Amino acid sequence: MQHSFDPVYNEYSNVLILGTFPSVKSREQRFFYGNPQNRFWKVISAITNTLLPLSIEAKKAMLLAHRIAIWDVIHSCEITGSSDSSIKNVVPMDFTTLLQEAPIKQIYANGATAEKLYLKYCEATTSRNIIKLPSTSPANAAWSLDKLIEAWRVIVD
Repeated sequence: MQHSFDPVYNEYSNVLILGTFPSVKSREQRFFYGNPQNRFWKVISAITNTLLPLSIEAKKAMLLAHRIAIWDVIHSCEITGSSDSSIKNVVPMDFTTLLQEAPIKQIYANGATAEKLYLKYCEATTSRNIIKLPSTSPANAAWSLDKLIEAWRVIVD
């Protein structure tokens, strides 16, 4: 399966958040974090003190207004449904253009799997470190929304 939509960033984006690979719902919508149970948009809304965006255009606008870029570590892979644990035969994303066009100061991983895959496939090429944040996935039930928001505040601090 191949990643089918572009990253969100512009020439002012100084933070890059990386997920692993789009979920089934995200692939259907052709945009990031499409599962309504995923808390990504609630977390970003809270840490940027912005109303929760509902449309894709509003989500893009919120990210860009706060200099946040988002993309995924994986360009293509074999995956069963939306399960990160099923990912095999990874072809990593090429971050060259994004990192040349945006003044990214820090890269963050949305969860341990995104961090692990970035370290394995991308760090040597980008020469950039990554900071792991707790996953906003509904599978990460150990983290309440409030705890996620507190941990993710590092992005705007």
